[in-house]
Amino acid sequence: MTRFVDVPTMSRLVQDIGVTQFIGDLADTIQEDFIRWPDFDKSARVANHSDIGVIELMPVSNAKHYAFKYVNGHPSNTTRGLYTVMAFGVLAEVETGYPVLLSELTVATALRTCATSLMAARALARPDARRMALIGNGAQSEFQALAFHSHLGIEEIAVYDVDPRATDKLIRNLSVYPSLKIIRAGSTAEAVRGADIVTTVTADKTYATILTPEMIEPGMHINGVGGDCPGKTELHADVLRGARVFVEYEPQTRIEGDIQQLPHDFPVVDLWRVLAGIETGRQRADQVTVFDSVGFALEDYSALRYVHAQAEQRNLGVDVELVPWADDPKDLFRYTRSGASRAVMRRVA
Repeated sequence: MTRFVDVPTMSRLVQDIGVTQFIGDLADTIQEDFIRWPDFDKSARVANHSDIGVIELMPVSNAKHYAFKYVNGHPSNTTRGLYTVMAFGVLAEVETGYPVLLSELTVATALRTCATSLMAARALARPDARRMALIGNGAQSEFQALAFHSHLGIEEIAVYDVDPRATDKLIRNLSVYPSLKIIRAGSTAEAVRGADIVTTVTADKTYATILTPEMIEPGMHINGVGGDCPGKTELHADVLRGARVFVEYEPQTRIEGDIQQLPHDFPVVDLWRVLAGIETGRQRADQVTVFDSVGFALEDYSALRYVHAQAEQRNLGVDVELVPWADDPKDLFRYTRSGASRAVMRRVA
């Protein structure tokens, strides 16, 4: 049987573990898998683009498991009462192809995205970083704030969004964390002034320049999270030219990341090589570092294997007959007759 984790189950799982511990555990899980990068069969995601959004499939596998995520990105969805990003995913055995987990990944993607940002910043930001700017205060923003406050020692976050209601929501949601100081800024430039770490999580599918060169200060670490598909950027090209840039999966980032603005021979560093100790991350205290994050399938694999283990440990979720099981595996026609599925369910139980 396949373990099914829906949104209410994921919500309970996060509450049982605790959101900050969940983020920290997930960052560690993703880092474990990134260090084993050569063990995975990788490819850029398959994307179907329209003028208003994108729908993608993101596959990855190793010798034991295959995983994929279905995910969309439609910035105008919020006007229809829908989330900009929605997702689900599957974890399957490579040996048999049998799906062991079918899970919601909308909530989990938000958690794995901030966990990946945290993982990168632990490797690249200055260790004395205490002040952060958060540009874009939508659905991902609270997760990013909690990740950096709880696990990287960020004490103060300046926040800004072109939609004041998004900032209102963020401040309201984070008010239960009194040890985190939130400063409401009047512009991006005001928010990033004096910041050690800058995270951009804007949603518009457009060539935007959220950060421009005059805003950048020596030693900053920038998490560029919102630029994640062709025609969608957040950083001025000169910000990238003046920084040491790190990527997840270069063939995908060249198409989707902020570096899509630059020639294909622009030098970048694979983040996994830094985590594995093969490459140097930050080379000096005053160097500007950029994590050009677009989201990669390996991060979803990590999230799925973590969720699967935790759901089984806590006996959360339900077992569903996602694929047929029969005494005679050559007889599929039996499922056209009444009672076949119920008979299988009784036998499995």
